[in-house]
Amino acid sequence: MNNKRRYGKKDSLSTKERSEHMARIRSTGNRSTELKFERALVKEQIKGWVKQPKRIPGNPDFYFQRIRLAIFVNGCFWHGCSRCARNTPRHRRYFWIKKIIKNKQRDRNVSRLLLRNGYHYHHIWEHQLKQMSWLTRLRNHIKRLQ
Repeated sequence: MNNKRRYGKKDSLSTKERSEHMARIRSTGNRSTELKFERALVKEQIKGWVKQPKRIPGNPDFYFQRIRLAIFVNGCFWHGCSRCARNTPRHRRYFWIKKIIKNKQRDRNVSRLLLRNGYHYHHIWEHQLKQMSWLTRLRNHIKRLQ
């Protein structure tokens, strides 16, 4: 397996070693979408939030502690946005389909868990960040909870 060529280069690791290596890499969030979201909150002077609190179920991207509102900024590909319907990569297609289905299932489970524990939640999709209508909806959600 070591001599398998990908993208014109020889992989120095076996398939098993590559898999173990990739499994050790942990996500640090989607910086570009989260950064857009954060900049908009700061610009609009929306206060009272923290980034990526560890003790809230589902590890939301942003959290308004006073009103117990968890915000998830979802990447359209990773969370299977039905509006965008991004193309699934051809390489390891089954793996990607299975992964996105599991992500969607996890999102539903986290939403149920948050509601059962007295939290509110709001999902914002990556494609929504291009317009500012998401901000109006978020403000209305915050007002209803105050």
